[in-house]
Amino acid sequence: MPDSHTQDRIRKLEQENENLRNAVSELAILNDIATAMSSTLSLEAIMELIVNKCVKHLHVEQVAIMLLDHDKKEEPLQTMVRGADSKAGILPYRLDAQLTGWMLKHQKPLLINDLAHDDRVQISRIDDLHVNSLLSVPLRLKGKLIGILNVFNKQTAGGFTPVDQKLLAIIASQSAQAIENARLYTEEQYLIQMREEMRLAHSIQMKLMPKTAPEIEGYSIAGKNIPAQDVGGDYFDFISMDNSRLAFCLGDISGKGMPAALLMANLQATIRAGTLMELSPQKCVEKSNILLYRSTDVNKFATFFYAILNPLKHEFYYCNAGHNPIFKFAADGSYERLQTGGTIMGIVENLPYAEEKIQFNPGDVLILYSDGVTEATNAAEQDFDEFQLIDLLQRERHNTPQEIIKSIVQAVETFSGDTPQDDDITLVIIKRE
Repeated sequence: MPDSHTQDRIRKLEQENENLRNAVSELAILNDIATAMSSTLSLEAIMELIVNKCVKHLHVEQVAIMLLDHDKKEEPLQTMVRGADSKAGILPYRLDAQLTGWMLKHQKPLLINDLAHDDRVQISRIDDLHVNSLLSVPLRLKGKLIGILNVFNKQTAGGFTPVDQKLLAIIASQSAQAIENARLYTEEQYLIQMREEMRLAHSIQMKLMPKTAPEIEGYSIAGKNIPAQDVGGDYFDFISMDNSRLAFCLGDISGKGMPAALLMANLQATIRAGTLMELSPQKCVEKSNILLYRSTDVNKFATFFYAILNPLKHEFYYCNAGHNPIFKFAADGSYERLQTGGTIMGIVENLPYAEEKIQFNPGDVLILYSDGVTEATNAAEQDFDEFQLIDLLQRERHNTPQEIIKSIVQAVETFSGDTPQDDDITLVIIKRE
């Protein structure tokens, strides 16, 4: 039988072997996680790797990774993934709630080997949980809590040990950066996808706008749309009708981005259908208002100007549904505001609208514009406003519609300076030669 000195040496060798095995395990885990950090694995793949390593090296039944979501005030920690061996069930939610509350308050490791008799996490009907031991450590990144790594039910005798806590803390320390990298990569891929979808939406929306202005003897016509974002809620249109007539319109949908663009496309389809039915401006706007009201939320609406030009009689009928006053300049520089019509579309279902007939005299210029022109702001938070537009139009009215539009856009850009465009800019100009 070995003497006491030999036994001490054997115990020391066994301890050193155990320390080496632990060190090898730690290095293996660190290597796997480091490899994951340098890869482009998804967030789900990274967390699955962490779960598998915890189950394998810590010999536990279950693993739960909870990530912090600052946007969810009532439940800031969301369980992103669970892992379990074939003998374990799913961790009950009420244990999750107890754990998250304790960890959010203390933000330090929690080791419990007798859950039923530990007063730090008090659970009612403990026998129903099938959880007797747990070990939780915070996931930290640059000193900030980003989540919690939890393991449950140690499968070896004696329960969790300080060595287990150290190993799980190492896993958590390395995993936090890997998880954040994966989360940032996922967000980047989502943004790339969104940009592509917005690019396609922009392309589709531009195809809905007229590519060229109609050619009508005795008249020159031009239109332009500059969205503030990839897609917007402004639109203009030219629609040819029988007997050489031309329907033209300009609309401004509430809001910006994709929702406004979808509503714009809906309104455009409705207006075109009404035009093909040979409806008067008044009737076309009234029916379009009903359809817009029935197909949108109460907080969605549109301002709209719609008119039908008869170039043979040199007159047009129009209806202004809550849009900016449309200006008609005479050859001598005088002007009038065209406001006959009614209120904005989409707010009340059955609204009466009116229309008015206007004569187009030689040299007259009709200017349709959206509020992206007159509400463009500069660094001093001043608006370009209606008076500056009128002053510019009086100087430019002798030019072609294309030249007038170019002058307006340049004037707005010069006025705004470095202030970003906040709203869509849309212009339609019709001039009788």
